[in-house]
Amino acid sequence: MLKYRDITVQRLDRFTSRDQWKDVNLHAQLYPKVAGGEEYVKLEVFSVPELRRIPFEEAAKGAFDKAEVNQQFGPSWSTHWFRIQVKIPSEWKGEKVEFHWDGNGEGLVWTKHGVPVHGLTGGTGGDRRVEYVLAEEAQGGEEMEFYIEHACNGMFGNGDGISAPDPNRTYRLTTAHLVTVNETAIQLLYDFQVIRAIAKELPKESNQGAKALYTANEIVNAFRREDVESMKRCREIAKEFFKSRNGTSQHRITAVGHCHIDTAWLWPYDETKRKVARSWSTQLRLMEKYPEFTFVCSQAQQYEWLAHYYPELFKQVQEKAKSGQFLPIGGTWVEMDCNVPSGEALCRQFLFGQRFFEKHFGHRCKIFWLPDTFGYSAQLPQIVLQSGLKYFFTQKLSWNNINKFPNTSFYWKGLDGSKVVTHMAPSETYNAQAEVSELLNSVKNNRDLPYTNESLLVFGNGDGGGGPLPAMIERLRRMEDIDGLPKVTMGSANDFYDRLATESRDMVTWKGELYFELHRGTYTSHAKIKKNNRTCELLLREIEMFACMNLLRKNNYQYPQEKLSNLWKSVLLNQFHDVLPGSSIELVYIDARKIYQDVIVEASKLRQEALDALCKEGNEAQNELMVFNSLAWDRTEVLAVEKLTGTQVTGQSSKEGGFNYILAKSVPGASIHPIEVTEVTDPVSITTTSDGSYVMHNKNIAATIDNEGRLISLIDVALDRELVPEGSYGNVFKIFDDCPLYWDAWDVEIYHLEKWDYAGKGEVKLLEEGPIRGVLEVKYQLTPRSTCIQRIILDASSSRLDFECEVEWNENRQFLKVEFPFDISSDFATYETQFGVIQRPTHTNTSWDMAKFEVCGHKFADLSEYGYGVALLNDSKYGYAVHENIMRLSLIRAPKAPDAHCDIGHHEFRYAVYPHRGSFLESDVVRQGYNFNVPLIAKLAATNGIQETSPRAPSCFFTLSNADNVVLDTVKKAEDSDAIVLRFYEAYGGHATLRVNSSLSVRRATSCNILEEEGEELEWNDGLELKFTAFQLRTVKLELN
Repeated sequence: MLKYRDITVQRLDRFTSRDQWKDVNLHAQLYPKVAGGEEYVKLEVFSVPELRRIPFEEAAKGAFDKAEVNQQFGPSWSTHWFRIQVKIPSEWKGEKVEFHWDGNGEGLVWTKHGVPVHGLTGGTGGDRRVEYVLAEEAQGGEEMEFYIEHACNGMFGNGDGISAPDPNRTYRLTTAHLVTVNETAIQLLYDFQVIRAIAKELPKESNQGAKALYTANEIVNAFRREDVESMKRCREIAKEFFKSRNGTSQHRITAVGHCHIDTAWLWPYDETKRKVARSWSTQLRLMEKYPEFTFVCSQAQQYEWLAHYYPELFKQVQEKAKSGQFLPIGGTWVEMDCNVPSGEALCRQFLFGQRFFEKHFGHRCKIFWLPDTFGYSAQLPQIVLQSGLKYFFTQKLSWNNINKFPNTSFYWKGLDGSKVVTHMAPSETYNAQAEVSELLNSVKNNRDLPYTNESLLVFGNGDGGGGPLPAMIERLRRMEDIDGLPKVTMGSANDFYDRLATESRDMVTWKGELYFELHRGTYTSHAKIKKNNRTCELLLREIEMFACMNLLRKNNYQYPQEKLSNLWKSVLLNQFHDVLPGSSIELVYIDARKIYQDVIVEASKLRQEALDALCKEGNEAQNELMVFNSLAWDRTEVLAVEKLTGTQVTGQSSKEGGFNYILAKSVPGASIHPIEVTEVTDPVSITTTSDGSYVMHNKNIAATIDNEGRLISLIDVALDRELVPEGSYGNVFKIFDDCPLYWDAWDVEIYHLEKWDYAGKGEVKLLEEGPIRGVLEVKYQLTPRSTCIQRIILDASSSRLDFECEVEWNENRQFLKVEFPFDISSDFATYETQFGVIQRPTHTNTSWDMAKFEVCGHKFADLSEYGYGVALLNDSKYGYAVHENIMRLSLIRAPKAPDAHCDIGHHEFRYAVYPHRGSFLESDVVRQGYNFNVPLIAKLAATNGIQETSPRAPSCFFTLSNADNVVLDTVKKAEDSDAIVLRFYEAYGGHATLRVNSSLSVRRATSCNILEEEGEELEWNDGLELKFTAFQLRTVKLELN
């Protein structure tokens, strides 16, 4: 037979297959004795009403009814608690006995005393885990009672693949019986799996491959059904094969167990809490059986859930962490998206994550662990190092669909020059199955073998949890040191990285973002979730700023630290890499919206309390209007305020009634400032032309809007420069056909740019004529199903043209974008990213350039040439595309999986065009992006409510000077003291010496990192000087007298 290799290989496959041969091949010998029925297994069930997930104590008191095998349970997401009484047959004395349970969903075994002990996964997939060990050596006749919490969802929820879940699925209980275990047959199965795989995976001409083929065939020939002695002889044949060892130069692999649990995805948050218990309890049992087995697990949020809902399991995890088998890793609160969150949100991920791990496990994490996120910000290396970590792990870029990422082990260099040692598993998975092919791929796909002869294998079922199976560990034992394969040992990820850092030779460096050439649609999907995220980030920023102002004023205000921490944790939770990107099921977004709503309500209340403490309101006759500026620079802006009595403030009365437009001039940075009553010397006006167009004009710009709502002219008045190319139109809505290859909510493919239509013509009318604010209203019928009402706004003294949109969207796989062509020539555009900017090409010269046809930007993208530029600002969008001189902002998508209703409904968003003199590096675009997103706040206050000695003097808490390229982004109270923490960053990519002035009585000033550990002491002399290098992030701690 060996002469006919393909036939022999097929014969080997049949020996362990689960198809029609399973009753006569090796599988039939694994569990020789079976006992079921009421004599040995008694089943009772309590079906929990209303899809509730209840604790054991409540379940144990439930009304249990008789249950039996083949009974159906449902619907989707329901929970059914089984009380199970078993009796081991007396004739099974001396046998290893297991209870096998297959409810075709997920389950958790509980002792009758309420301790969770083991997770179960039904079905026929590779994550199948149906066994629960009752006795390693039965006495015979034992009676036992335990519970199984059965969830009516599979490992990947209740859909088919990524489709929206079916709410009415039922699950059949197919198996509930006792078995004896033929340990010899099971060990033979593991032997055979490895030998057969070597035969199949090594080249035909390989001596070791031929030897493996011969050995596997000999095992099949020696095997006899129901003959344990023959199986022992088969194992002896296998042992002879495994004696062939490797040489000293073989590639070295460190294998670490892993269980990637998406904090929410195809299941809601509440199901994840149970997935954590199911998965981790099983891994604890494996650690007891296999002392060399190590398991890494990230996400502090999941540990906190375990501690809260399963305290006994959490204690076991802590014990195994002490022994070095259960290894907390990652350092962040969740495995977050790295495209959309703000820079400060990324800092808080590490701050809360590292503090949790240090508090509960006695140490911080060294490895930033993020295997499944859809791209990595260029500022992450700096943030990682400043958060006490040293290394980075991912593998996601192996999914690129245009270019193959060229590195495996390398230095990742961030915007500021910070470098972290990075490794991307060359097996190209974080859910490895511990197969021969994965070991070989660790060499085959390794692009940095000249620099290091080591790599990492991350094995275990994941995404939906589960983790490693016994078979995986057994295979790794056999493959540890065998001729033809790399050497593999189970070990510590920390030790692997330490060796990589110290023993590698001349590793290459990758500078800048790790752009993911897939899942580009996640910059836009679930637009309202992204808007809520930015709203919450900025709202929490303001609370911290105003709360610190109260601390500095030394009034009776109590800083709401615990409330703020809880609010931040809620926002960080929703930044998980399948929630914020928009790639989860609808149930997840019901939860996420509720979380955001609660945060916004509570945060708004806290902000108002902080403002009230700063400014006391008097009676009508004593009030004046105060303005709060939480940004660190002077601003002149138009505010819409309620019509006021008892103040001297006047302005432009809105034609819609109820409020006035007022011009707040020169409001100092980081201040509380009274509104000055001044005349509008540079009013805005709107005129019409003979063709029905409207010209919106102030001293800075003149914008012409035609009768369809298109921007046909934008002129810099002082320079008399036209920015819209002749014959072109801006503010044009286009709808692109949006049918990706598979990943519906995740992907937009390059070919979508080839198929689009104009999204209707607008009808324009004049709403406000000035002198403070001019407004046009444009109504669009975008499609027969979707509409848009847009307001185009020009304010006095402003160089910015604003667009406010309300859209009713009811589409199927359509992509709405707005487009602006500008008379600007540049080979690159500049996009805001966390704590800085990144430049990307506007051309498609190479496949790497072409792959960036849709990219992520935060508050702005800018297109500049020598001497001039235009920025496209937004208040809640993240998808941009700048091709040649055309700037596009991605607005709304309509994918149908995994959420069939993604983005359907009402949307409100804003964007703006900001022309500026000078290139981007000479502009104030960064500040304009903040101004557009962080409006001034107006509040009535008593005339003596700020400073009794000088009631109308502004109260400035910090004054920044000498460095317009530096941003004060965060002001907060320190986590462990009453010190004030200031976080700055250099925003443009240059050097700076910043002067920070303040009238505060500061006792001590120190530099610190993101974890607020103190470093260099700084000299304070009514302020301090801080030096910055390009894109540097600096945090300062001030202790007050």
